Amino acid sequence: MHQIVFLPLFIAIIICISSCSAAKGSIVILENPNGTGFTMDFKKWSSKNKCELSLNKGDVLQIEIVHEAGKIALTVSGKNGSEPYTGNSLKTGVFTVTVSETDRYVIRITGKDATGKVIVKNVGGTAK
Repeated sequence: MHQIVFLPLFIAIIICISSCSAAKGSIVILENPNGTGFTMDFKKWSSKNKCELSLNKGDVLQIEIVHEAGKIALTVSGKNGSEPYTGNSLKTGVFTVTVSETDRYVIRITGKDATGKVIVKNVGGTAK
């Protein structure tokens, strides 16, 4: 009798688990211990992820992209609404982004079969 009751429950759990779409590939995120940056290293990765940094007005983020395969997109946005950078189909290179206000910034990365690395560092301020 108990097996008959648990069988539909077990089937429902299996269907729910199998219908969830898990991230494809792998990503490893290493944050700097002092909170000034992070490294995202990914392989055949298709999903979205984010890290947050507290930045002051005039702080400069140095962003290094190592693109090996797939598509990489990146957005830097403040919790108060500013969006100092958005980039799609990023290729290998280094660039900087200066933030215009003190805020908690979210750095979002999106990958589609992406292999490579994104390194973000707060290299200081231009004007306080």
